[in-house]
Amino acid sequence: MPYRLNDTSDYHRHDMDSLGWELTVCNMLEPEHSPIRGILQKSDTFGRLLIDYMEKHAPLHRVKNVLEVGGGYGFLMRDVIDRLRPEGVTMMDISPFLLDKQRECLSSKIELVSSGVNFIESDFFNIGNDDLEKFDLAVFNENIGDFPTVCDINTQIFQRDVLGFSSDPIMAEIGEMFETYGFIKPLERFNFNLGAVRALERLCKGGVPIIYMSEHSCEAAAPAWLSERISITPAGNPERISLKGHDEYTIRFSHLEKVGRHYGYGVVRNQYIDFIGINYSEKINFILTSHSVKDEHEIIRQFIEDLVKYESLVLVREGEG
Repeated sequence: MPYRLNDTSDYHRHDMDSLGWELTVCNMLEPEHSPIRGILQKSDTFGRLLIDYMEKHAPLHRVKNVLEVGGGYGFLMRDVIDRLRPEGVTMMDISPFLLDKQRECLSSKIELVSSGVNFIESDFFNIGNDDLEKFDLAVFNENIGDFPTVCDINTQIFQRDVLGFSSDPIMAEIGEMFETYGFIKPLERFNFNLGAVRALERLCKGGVPIIYMSEHSCEAAAPAWLSERISITPAGNPERISLKGHDEYTIRFSHLEKVGRHYGYGVVRNQYIDFIGINYSEKINFILTSHSVKDEHEIIRQFIEDLVKYESLVLVREGEG
């Protein structure tokens, strides 16, 4: 077999009841009195900081129906309901464990949603394109790395003949995507975020006016003012991240950006550190340069590194701005 398909669906379906707290940026910003909040320019939850940012680039005041896929513990949607007061909310997840956590988190907010909050245990790819048309905003926060990534692909798939790119349907699909969206063809074996590209294709074809996606990026680099303190260089090729019970892969956001533009969306692409500002101080400089193993320092150092490693896309359909 010329490639490997990293598919975590079986893990999510059968083992999510034992999943512990995954240290995402959203989760790290949740505790009000955490050391993380203390270094921010604005001490707030991830959801409220994200909405502040998105309001500059998308007409969130028009949002009536929201879909969040893989909503974690429900923290982000809690803040979306507080700020946007949508008429309807749908939480979709393949984990019954996390759906229960979302129900618990949003229980006090349901009365603010006139059409109620709908919790659906389902794979996103099982939802029909017609069903997507009712949503004004779709949110995929810090989770598209869990979607299938095809690994170790031979560049020979780009050698198209009269029958197409390949007799293998997955390889043929990837070859067509590279041609359709104008992805730069690698010169050596590579990994490809097939699931993330498929998901964005479906959202765009479904005409969802506003789309938000975020995840660890394989293309992120430290900004100039941090480059001497944080050693992060872009790999370019999606890389494996080993987590409890499963793997995920970093995302090549340049591919997703091209998909969005192909379907007529305006695209704003940023790293988290562009909209989650930190107060850079002598203390922060010490934490980043001293290699201190003090718990608080390690937490802050990881957080700042994640602000660099995570990228986000805000996509707005043409005519919606």
